[in-house]
Amino acid sequence: MRKPSQLFITLIVLLLIAFGMIVTTPRVAAERADLKFSPQLSAELAEVAPGQMVTVIVTLKDQADLRQIASPGSTRSQEGLVRALQAQAQASQRQIIAFLSQHTAQEDGKVGTVIPFWVFNGLSVTATAEVINELAARSDVRSITSDKIELAPLSGPESAPADAQAEGNLTQINAPAVWNLGYTGQGVVVASMDSGVDVNHPDLSGRWRGGTNSWFDPYYQHPAAPVDLTGHGTWTMGIMVGGDAGGSSIGVAPGAQWIAVKIFNDAGTAQATAIHLGFQWLLDPDGNPATADAPQIVNNSWSLGGPGCDLSFQLDLQALLAAGITPVFAAGNYGSSSNTSTSPANNPEAFAVGAINNRDRIYSYSSRGPSACGEAQTVFPELVAPGVNVKTSDLYGMYYSTTGTSLSAPAASGALALLLSAYPNLSVGRLEASLTTSALDLGSAGPDNTFGYG
Repeated sequence: MRKPSQLFITLIVLLLIAFGMIVTTPRVAAERADLKFSPQLSAELAEVAPGQMVTVIVTLKDQADLRQIASPGSTRSQEGLVRALQAQAQASQRQIIAFLSQHTAQEDGKVGTVIPFWVFNGLSVTATAEVINELAARSDVRSITSDKIELAPLSGPESAPADAQAEGNLTQINAPAVWNLGYTGQGVVVASMDSGVDVNHPDLSGRWRGGTNSWFDPYYQHPAAPVDLTGHGTWTMGIMVGGDAGGSSIGVAPGAQWIAVKIFNDAGTAQATAIHLGFQWLLDPDGNPATADAPQIVNNSWSLGGPGCDLSFQLDLQALLAAGITPVFAAGNYGSSSNTSTSPANNPEAFAVGAINNRDRIYSYSSRGPSACGEAQTVFPELVAPGVNVKTSDLYGMYYSTTGTSLSAPAASGALALLLSAYPNLSVGRLEASLTTSALDLGSAGPDNTFGYG
């Protein structure tokens, strides 16, 4: 995927005008701008100097009805979904792009970069507060939020160099028993939205799918091949698919292949634009909707700050589900109190995973429910998995034992990959249900807000 540019967007608009597709920009009824701003953006705009540009995420009202586009799961439905989303976004965004083109550097310089999305109908816009207020007054705009986000990887405070003993976290979830039946994740592609992956690690290098459709850095700092500057993404990938090069098996689904999106930049921060682009890339990694190269599972061991409900990426997750991709999220490390669920893990579309130790006891910091999103009594998390002192791959070919729901989520992602290798035609709903209904019930009888379904 090439980096979008202002010149590219401007040329598109000029061509549309030349071929009569845009004759003029229709008048759009004004609406209360301040009602469409997120509280964070309102505070941000109040502090900007005149003429200073701010990057925002603009969500349009006209969103695709995913239920009418395709039945989830099949390759053909994925292609149809991507093409329909792209066509709907292109048609719907013509007027607002025409408006923005009037304020580009070639005109009055009030608009910088414009990046259209199709994973949902919206845009990333860098512009002055004046233009952002004009956008908010448009009747075709639903909401405007800040591009600035507080993104937290969810590994805990307990870490130590790993030893070479056999890994009990794998036997705890009966992964070796599934391997003995002949199912190791073969035929399954798992994705990671994280800090990247050390592609040279001996437990991971042979499992990378390879090619330009298997790695995406939305910041374009490392476009050619996977890298990881912090180790967090290498930790989570090791638990999903790692081998036994270090003397013991570390990955739940060592037969699966992996791809990855680097959602943290080299400074360790993240922007909403990059995450939207990452989710969008997962739907069509090579830019050709006819190619069946999307993953079946995507692991997300991060949250949007502390407890609460934030639906910033709900539309993205809905598109993933429509494509038959299961979005797994770490529950968060904000326990031990109740009502500590984090987003996006607590979004209705996410599959949230808490952490337990090797004695099936809850990790003290594992976030608890009920979910802050949706109905008041929605159980959170869906289930738990080992996440305390878990050995996994680290940078420079090393190994590490670390703790947190960041480590339990990829264990669940790996377990889902094992199920898919045995039953490749399972829908997302049946896949998730297969895991929750077969889980060992922990805590009080039935699903609860500490262990979920077990």
